[in-house]
Amino acid sequence: MTIDESLFQSVCNTARQAALFQSAADALEWDERTGMPPEGGAYRADQVSALRSTVHRLRTDAAYGEQLDQLAEQSGDLDPGGDTAATIRELQRDFRRDRKLPIELVSRLSAITVRGQQVWDRARKEDSFAMFKETLNEIVTLKREAGERMAEGSDKTPYEALLDEYEPDAKIELLGPVFSNLKTRLSELIAKVADAPIQPDVTPLQRDFAIDGQRRLSRAVAEAVGFDFNSGRLDETSHPFCTTLGPNDCRILTRYERNWLPSGLYGTLHEAGHGLYEQGLRADWFGLPPGSFVSLGMHESQSRLWENQVGRSRAFVTWLAPLVKKTFPGVIDDLTDDQFYGAVNQIRPSLIRVEADEATYNLHILIRFELEQALIAGELAVDDLPEAWNAQYQSSLGITPPSDADGVLQDVHWSAGLIGYFPTYTLGNLAAAQLFDAASESLGNIESLIEKADFAPILQWLRENVHYHGRCYSGDQLVEKATGKPLSSEPLLQYLTNKLTPLYGLG
Repeated sequence: MTIDESLFQSVCNTARQAALFQSAADALEWDERTGMPPEGGAYRADQVSALRSTVHRLRTDAAYGEQLDQLAEQSGDLDPGGDTAATIRELQRDFRRDRKLPIELVSRLSAITVRGQQVWDRARKEDSFAMFKETLNEIVTLKREAGERMAEGSDKTPYEALLDEYEPDAKIELLGPVFSNLKTRLSELIAKVADAPIQPDVTPLQRDFAIDGQRRLSRAVAEAVGFDFNSGRLDETSHPFCTTLGPNDCRILTRYERNWLPSGLYGTLHEAGHGLYEQGLRADWFGLPPGSFVSLGMHESQSRLWENQVGRSRAFVTWLAPLVKKTFPGVIDDLTDDQFYGAVNQIRPSLIRVEADEATYNLHILIRFELEQALIAGELAVDDLPEAWNAQYQSSLGITPPSDADGVLQDVHWSAGLIGYFPTYTLGNLAAAQLFDAASESLGNIESLIEKADFAPILQWLRENVHYHGRCYSGDQLVEKATGKPLSSEPLLQYLTNKLTPLYGLG
């Protein structure tokens, strides 16, 4: 049986139209996070809600669903990894999920999450969870309802149904053992590092780094790794993120701290990694599965690979150090490359996730993973969240946040309704290590490439093995296709052990 081409183009046109409205809403949200005056918040919530409601109507129209059903019946002989079959399969999957959500719920969620981010921003600045908890309670209630509706007729829990939006088909029964093993082995490694005879000195990176200099440095680093500023830009916000507003319009955002260089530098490198993925997707398929990222776990693998496997390597520091010294004359002229390398690879429990080191980072994620499951299950009340958060930090990291701003209010995600998002960070860390190993094997002496700032071969390998495929394969399939092995925690654990053993003088 052959595909009805006119029918296929019809569903593609509907999907592209939905993407047009979706990107307009994304543009308004980008503006909200970068330059919108505070008093514009209420109307902005109405604008975004109207656009996202329009997107939902287009994506759940009954006639559109019938067209997808017809095409699905015709696609049996197609290559499942091909563009046409993937488009039909993934659009039908999205339709069936979205169809379970009534327009009223989508509209309410869109509005409250725009307002939620505004309230969160003020609450964090004023260090007041009390200011945020009523709004968060409404968000959790609505997300719980969304999860329950999307889980209907499936074997998913409401939380898994929310997670499915970010990491398709992820199951707690599969993630749980992987995460538990990772937590145990990371905790053992972190304990060894804490007692190690060598401890890097980070104080040189706490000197006075002028913000204007940090801006120039961040742009130079993003450009060096391949971020295209003709199709993107770098701005500042209260919580770093990346968003794409069109096929040639990718926005990355970071934040700077005058007395902590890694915050802006590695925040930018992380978001540039996201941006490289977005810029590597096929623009002619924008708004359709072949031109869309496969999952947030895969998205995080790209950002973490550039931030850590590349950005915290000795070779990268060898290239970076002279650039930093030139940008900030006299500030770290006394710092050797070895000292710089040790400072950006310090392993020490800390309060802030986005500034956490490679080894402790996943413990931050697992804390949030457990807390948000309890919130959606109704086992944890929003009022009790700060206490539960602090208890988890003390138990897992041995530290207690001194304030809400450095504790439960540090992340924007829940205010934006992104419940189920956090596990994708750890999945991304696992995939990053495994993909980097495969790229290293394919490219040969990858350290030499990095030291010479010849990042193009690494980017090209990722383009060919990850970016080009869009959603034509699942995240797990992409990892196995690129590396020849199923996703595993072993490459990450081996990578950390190999790096930290000589750096800390571990036996």
